[in-house]
Amino acid sequence: MERIEAFERMLSDIQKQSAYETEQMEKLRASGKEKTATYRQYLGNRMVYKLLLDKYREYGLID
Repeated sequence: MERIEAFERMLSDIQKQSAYETEQMEKLRASGKEKTATYRQYLGNRMVYKLLLDKYREYGLID
């Protein structure tokens, strides 16, 4: 049961962080700051989050 709970916590954290960083990217983009290190870090993180979430979908773990 601990393993399932850990998975659920991890999934929740990834989804929250992904949403937060997407929101921050939109703010930076609106300010014309797409070339900043922060924006690029968020972009890299988004790719990782997408990969993880796509894998979870592939295995039927999330919708």
